[in-house]
Amino acid sequence: MRELAETARQWAAEGRVAFLARPVTEQGFGPRDPAGAVLVDARGECVGALYRGVFDAELVAEAGALGGAGETARVCEVSVGAGEATEAKLTCGGQAEVLLQPLSAIPAEWWELLGTGAGVALVTRLSEGADGAVSEVVRAGDEPADDAGRRAGELLGTRRPGRDALYGGSGLVLVEAYPSAPYVVIGGTGELAEVIGAQSALLGWESIVVENAAGAEKVLAAHRDAACLVMLSHDPDFDVPTLRHALALGVPYVGALGSRRTTARRQDGLVAAGVGASELARVHGPIGLDLGAKTPAETALAICAEILGVLGGRDARGLRDSDGPLR
Repeated sequence: MRELAETARQWAAEGRVAFLARPVTEQGFGPRDPAGAVLVDARGECVGALYRGVFDAELVAEAGALGGAGETARVCEVSVGAGEATEAKLTCGGQAEVLLQPLSAIPAEWWELLGTGAGVALVTRLSEGADGAVSEVVRAGDEPADDAGRRAGELLGTRRPGRDALYGGSGLVLVEAYPSAPYVVIGGTGELAEVIGAQSALLGWESIVVENAAGAEKVLAAHRDAACLVMLSHDPDFDVPTLRHALALGVPYVGALGSRRTTARRQDGLVAAGVGASELARVHGPIGLDLGAKTPAETALAICAEILGVLGGRDARGLRDSDGPLR
């Protein structure tokens, strides 16, 4: 969805009749992009990605049928069989209800916030037939006004894009959340730092390498809502102050690489600096999931996998929770 922001603003400025298409409900398809969406105009141009384009022709036809001033929304049912799914390189077939909503009905604020990378959600209320689809923007940290607002906050809290359809007395409500992408702050340089940066990029995350406590504190403060600290340095003048600062800021993930002896030394340093037991328990050290990682690439995978699990609220087993040798 974020990659559509510039195009959406351009089309809106042109007054182009266009529609934003994204799923309301879906079954099958296998692993899929929870942020998938397509902009479709009445002339047949498609921008974006949804189910690897297998339904683009149908969406174009629907947009052409709506045409006119582009003021009417529509929910259309689409499905793909196993053969077509294989040809489109989808994991498997599936079916979905896709909402085509006029671009003119999407708040301009939505595209502006998406373009800046802000954590934001869109709540769309659909009346019978979807003709009255009305959308409102919910920012991260907003006080929820109803169940849809609460669900938006929950989805934003996972730090991963997500959609949910709520059914109630007022009808169907589509909640779409796009949190700020994780911002991985890597404390220390070297091959592992480089590979963690590459793995982060593969996941669509941002990353930065910092080399001292002052630099780390500045970056963490600037990205406190999305920062994930990965401390690689074993320098007590760097690791303990930075870990303490990250905990004080309440950043979503705090982890530190090192042996159990190094981990104990850091814990002692944090306790001496006044860090309490509950905050100390937030430090993932030794860092990473217990995958038996040996190489830098494997270690980077284990670290990023743990970050993903923690942000998503998953209870994956980390090295911190084992007592065997690190190997």
